[in-house]
Amino acid sequence: MADVVIIAVLVVVVAAAVVVVRRRATTGSACCGEHEKSLRRAGAQDRNKSHYAHEVTLSIGGMTCNNCATRVENALNALPDTWASVSIADKTAVVRTKDEPDMGTLSRAVAEAGYVVLS
Repeated sequence: MADVVIIAVLVVVVAAAVVVVRRRATTGSACCGEHEKSLRRAGAQDRNKSHYAHEVTLSIGGMTCNNCATRVENALNALPDTWASVSIADKTAVVRTKDEPDMGTLSRAVAEAGYVVLS
């Protein structure tokens, strides 16, 4: 009898895990809202590296998934004359700017997206 109960519990746990994995695969990571779809990246208008005289690497705190990285990248790319590329693996943003980068402006853009510049 105990074996039947254990097997039934295992079947329920496996079925729940399959549902969660399937939902996350189709609607994005649960850390940013279980029903939120993957965000679309808004890249920089100008993607010619030779047009950007300055480059700074920011360490970003609070990112846990690809949607987080996309939010940060989109916030930075919305700034004029800026091209950012964010790595969730490294938790960094490489930001290229045509003019001298203003760390206050970059930090505010990241903060408005819900994250923090650590360095």
